[in-house]
Amino acid sequence: MAGRLYLCATPIGNLEDASPRLSRTLAEVDVVYAEDTRRTAKLLAALGVTAELRSFFVGNERRRVADVAADLATGRDVALVTDAGSPAVSDPGAAAVAAARQVGAEVIVVPGPSAVVAAVMGSGMVQGRFVFEGFLERKGRDRSQQLHRIAASDAPTVLFLSPHRAVADVEALAEACGSDRQVCVARELTKVHEELWWGSLDQLAARWRDHPPRGEITLVIAGAGAVPPDIERGLEMARRLMSEGKTASAAAREAAEATGVPRRQIYDRLVR
Repeated sequence: MAGRLYLCATPIGNLEDASPRLSRTLAEVDVVYAEDTRRTAKLLAALGVTAELRSFFVGNERRRVADVAADLATGRDVALVTDAGSPAVSDPGAAAVAAARQVGAEVIVVPGPSAVVAAVMGSGMVQGRFVFEGFLERKGRDRSQQLHRIAASDAPTVLFLSPHRAVADVEALAEACGSDRQVCVARELTKVHEELWWGSLDQLAARWRDHPPRGEITLVIAGAGAVPPDIERGLEMARRLMSEGKTASAAAREAAEATGVPRRQIYDRLVR
């Protein structure tokens, strides 16, 4: 009989958020796969739990999935944890679930603190539907399309930001969504230096240029409502791209993807 795979959410900062169920699960399973074994060892020590630890992170996920499947197939119970969050939510985990299903193992979720839900709660900007986009793509067409989705969405969007790319990401969001789009920054949630800040994207960019952010950052971006795409903003972006050496056609296409303005409208204005 196959074992059970427990997907365990861990505290996002304050260890007092760890549930009795999480402690019991980690104590009872046969092996714990962790994104960072050093950080998980500290969590286990705080909970008074002793467990066999193995690493499971992006760099070794493909190889470790086979180990997880083998453990489950032989009847071992396995827990999967990531660093300060939930497996398979912008963290490794989905492949382990697929492996568990292949060997007929039961999949059990042990829910817990979530930076996404905590940021939505604190922002006061969400009354129903919202969109979670994870991290922004780093470059290219995928990034342009993602920025366009966020700009066009009538529902608030929740993003994770890396401190090292936060300023560049906010500047890109301001260009795509409009500098006056309202946001809420939820930084270092449940930790000593927890911060909630509200303002516009251009105010946030200026703030972070002077004082680069640190720690874990979750951003809630207000929805677009019924505001139509701004052709002047698309045209301005295309002209800037042309000044950087892009052809009119390429500039129009990229600006259209980022702003939602039809490419033909931008191109016609460029060559007029």
